[in-house]
Parts: sequence; C-alpha cells; structure tokens
Amino acid sequence: MNFLEKYLNNAAPTGYEWKGQEIWMNYLKPYVDEFITDTYGTAVGVINPKAKYKVVIEGHADEISWYVNYISDNGLLYVVRNGGSDHQIAPSKIVNIHTKKGIVKGVFGWPAIHTRMKGKEEPPKPDNIFIDCGCTTKEEVEKLGVHVGCVITYPDEFHILNKTNFVCRALDNRMGGFMIAEVARLLKENKKKLPFGLYITNSVQEEIGLRGAQMIAERIQPDVAIVTDVTHDTTTPMINQKVQGHCEMGKGPVIAYAPAVQQKLRDLITDTATSKKIPFQRAALSRATGTDTDAFAYSGSGVASALISLPLRYMHTTVETVHKEDVENVIRLIYETLLKIKSGETFSYFKK
Repeated sequence: MNFLEKYLNNAAPTGYEWKGQEIWMNYLKPYVDEFITDTYGTAVGVINPKAKYKVVIEGHADEISWYVNYISDNGLLYVVRNGGSDHQIAPSKIVNIHTKKGIVKGVFGWPAIHTRMKGKEEPPKPDNIFIDCGCTTKEEVEKLGVHVGCVITYPDEFHILNKTNFVCRALDNRMGGFMIAEVARLLKENKKKLPFGLYITNSVQEEIGLRGAQMIAERIQPDVAIVTDVTHDTTTPMINQKVQGHCEMGKGPVIAYAPAVQQKLRDLITDTATSKKIPFQRAALSRATGTDTDAFAYSGSGVASALISLPLRYMHTTVETVHKEDVENVIRLIYETLLKIKSGETFSYFKK
C-alpha cells in the first residue's frame, strides 16, 4: 500500500512518465532479473531473460494532462489536451504547471454563478477554459518559468473511500502498473519457476494512441501478451447499459471478447478463473479494445493477446474509483494464468 500511494501521488503525464517509472522499477527490483528501458521511457522488468519463449504482462504508466497552448496579455493560460482530458471537470480545479524551475500552482477559473444567470449558460469547452496562476501580465507568467508547452497535471492524491474503494486521479492506468508489479512479487515470494521469460511491461503514451506499447512490442517480440487496463463501471447514472454493457465494481475482473483477443488464450483465462473460483465479468468490445492489447495483438506477425480489465467509476476525472477486491482478483487471475502457460504454446486454432 505504501508503494501504491507513492506511485499514484507522483505525476506521470503522457510523455513525462520517467519519474513514475523510477518509482515502479525501484519497487520491482527485488523481484526481477533485469530491466529494459527504451528511448521514450517504457520500463520492463524481466524474469528469465535468456528464455526463447516470451510472455508479456502489461499496463500503461501515463496519465492524462494538459499543455499550455497560449498565454494572454493579461496573464491567463489557455490549454490543449495531452490525452483525453475532460474539459467539463476543469473549472475550479487546482493545477500543477510543470516548469524547469519547479511546480507553479494555478487554478482553472470560471465565471461566478451570479454572472451566468442571464439566458442560456455557456458550458465549459476546450476553447473557453483557462488557468489563472496569479499573474496580471504575460511577462509575469514567463518570469515564473511558464511557457507554451509546459505540461499541466492535477494534484489530487490517493485516498480510501469506505474502507474498500481506492480513489485517485490516474488510476487509469497506474493501477495496471501496480497490479503487474504485485504479480512479480507473488511469483518471487512463492518461489515459482516459470518455463518462459516473463516481461513485466509498463508502457508509456497509451493515452495518445497506444504508442509506447507499439514500440516495446517490436522490441520484445513476445509470444503472448496479457494486458490489464481499466474499464467502465456502468451502474452509475447517465450510462446506457444497452450500449455500454453491464459492468459493476466489486464483481470481479472483466475479461474482454474482441477480435484482437486471441480466443484460446482468453479461454485459458476464463477456465483459470473458474477453477480457482475467481469471480469475473465479460465485456464485448467490437472492432477494437482501445487498449494496449490492440498494439500487442497486431505487432509483428501477430501475438496471442488478451485483456483483463479493472472496473472503474468516473474515468478521466480526478476521483477515479476502483474496488480493493477487484484489484486483488486481477492480480490473482494474472498470476494463476501465468502458472498454466506452457513454453512453446502457440494457442493455434488448428491443432489436430
């Protein structure tokens, strides 16, 4: 839990993940044989690096954020997204502006309710939200070290809601990095010897198009990839379950059905869940999973890939929420599945 809190509270926006990766690698160090890192910051802990057959378990390290896009003459900052940041939650939020001189504090300002009561209200939009960092001129802003291109994150930190719910910004998908690290810890502490190389992979830049996974998949060239990310709990208001499906926090990991998911590998996962009495849910994801699963599945000549998701409420807000038992069960399910994978397994649909 100390690692989880430290890892979550550290800012790791897309393209700026390295400090979080250092925290992650320091925790993982006792449980792996070596590390691989790449030019853009993806980190991989490797067990049995000399093995020819390679299995990846993967999460992504980055969180959504903003960039400074324009500084007005009166010292206000206008922004563009870095990933899928939600403009509607921005007004009244405190922000950290990352500069070479350190963190500069700011707030997303918004007109007071008293001034908005005439006619139809204008909602928050990407082109009208702005940040006030207490300056009255552009020159004053620049003296603080703020310039176009500075990345902006929310400072909201980890807490526990009603003993069983973890709440923080960036659970998408820092929880994935946490869960795969815990799998590595369990393998070491339980003295399990795997008949293959295991690549515990924390990819960068998922939020802007699965870019880190694309790069590291080419580097590792795995035979199997099990990806974990978050998915929507659909039991809160204003979500159409006929469109989004039914998924509920506390009811277990969500196993994906999608073209990118290799069905034999998926069957191994569901069979493992059943035999080990791990509760699970199912989700149909149509053309693409929208996760790093797609990048691994379609890399090289094709990699047997599957997706195990963690139910989450309020995605891409500062109060993302997951259930402790779901976190534990994702860890258990990945761990138990790894123990059933045999070296050389092709997961071929055409075995005699």
